[in-house]
Amino acid sequence: MPVALLLALTLQGFTSPATVPTHGPSILIVTAHPDDEAMFAATVWKAVREHGAQVDLALVTDGAGGYRFSTLAEPIYGVNLTDPAVARASLPAIRKKELMAGGAVVGIRNYFFLDQPDEGKILDVDSVFTELWDGGWVQRRLSSIIEKGKYDLILTFLPVPSTHAHHKGAAILALRALDSLPASIRPAIAGSMIGGGEAVESFSGLDGYPLTVVPAQAPVVLDREQPLGLDGRLNYQIVVNWLIAEHKSQGTMQTYMNAGSHERFWFYAINSGASVNAGRDLLLSFGLATED
Repeated sequence: MPVALLLALTLQGFTSPATVPTHGPSILIVTAHPDDEAMFAATVWKAVREHGAQVDLALVTDGAGGYRFSTLAEPIYGVNLTDPAVARASLPAIRKKELMAGGAVVGIRNYFFLDQPDEGKILDVDSVFTELWDGGWVQRRLSSIIEKGKYDLILTFLPVPSTHAHHKGAAILALRALDSLPASIRPAIAGSMIGGGEAVESFSGLDGYPLTVVPAQAPVVLDREQPLGLDGRLNYQIVVNWLIAEHKSQGTMQTYMNAGSHERFWFYAINSGASVNAGRDLLLSFGLATED
């Protein structure tokens, strides 16, 4: 079956599993690539599976640039994925299918595909807006999604200078979209990074992009390795690994299994004091959180 047809059938028939509660807070995740949602996997699992949250995901790029480490997936999909021309035609559909399979694990409800070009890893975020994406259209689309969704919380990658320009660009556009809405209807918005249990360097904002400013405040920290089950032998890193395993076209993604024991969330300065308090309380309510 052609990949495009398979994706169409998957999208048509996809619903969140019946076991997922349909009440509770609502969260929007804005990411650049299929597989970025692994950053939030333990949080999403706890939010949806144990606290009845509804989580949607807005994906900015088509994921076509992620072909360089797809060797092991070629016999699975029957496509020469390491050939750039072949990959750019086939990967968008494959990676959306992988994204939705991983999303079914943690309970993501709905997807918004914005299909901006993915030209591979770069660091210069300015070029994302000047050469790659229709930033104005993405901003307006995200504003519409946020306004209609009436979310309690938006999550992005924290746009640290060393990260992929697409990650930074997606976060900036989410912030711009939120900034364009009346303050009275804005949900809280936070940027996330994964890491170990030790304290991490602070982030104050990305030069040239004032909306990315983060006040000097400790992040909310969620521990993926919080023990559970018989004799405490299980933890939420298992859930993260389940999600990662669905991204078979992304070979290096598999090396992140069991990496990063903590998910950290910083609230941007664009938030009102009330929004920060509400967002922090929401994350803390999921039961994995401690303060740095």
